[in-house]
Amino acid sequence: MTKISLRLLAIFSLIFLLGGCGYYFPNIYDGPQKNVYMPNWKNRTDKLGLDNLMYQSLSTWFQKSQSIRITKDKKNADLILAGEITYIDIPSVAWDGSARATGTKVQLVLRYVLKDLQNDKILWEVPRDNWTEDVSTINESADTEDEALKVIVDEVSEKIYLGTLDKLRKQNRQEKQ
Repeated sequence: MTKISLRLLAIFSLIFLLGGCGYYFPNIYDGPQKNVYMPNWKNRTDKLGLDNLMYQSLSTWFQKSQSIRITKDKKNADLILAGEITYIDIPSVAWDGSARATGTKVQLVLRYVLKDLQNDKILWEVPRDNWTEDVSTINESADTEDEALKVIVDEVSEKIYLGTLDKLRKQNRQEKQ
């Protein structure tokens, strides 16, 4: 056998083994097509644009799945994903010898719900999701708080995306039984 044939055989064997062992990719949903109505999140904080940042981040995560579409049309939606940014806090937490802040801890509190619009059933509800991110202010950049918020928003968006996929998989298994 040639080297190319051996490589192809190894690749197909690996695909066969992974397919046969029940392994799945947790960040991909391959169930039936779902349209998710996602209105803009309510922003109860004084941080302007945070709701838009959240919407954009969630939209980016949901684009990873070809079977899930984010829509602004509630009439044709299967699910609704709604949320609210309830609290933000950026207190100083570390001081140097000159009484200057050397670090801050950004805190963001959210709540969100995923609801099946077909049967009016709540699939997932998180009434209080508390996120924090430590930020060094030694470089004295004005953008450090915004960078920390972007990290939090991306991490919570990933959690919501993966949690939604998990709930949809469970719902599909229950419907098949």
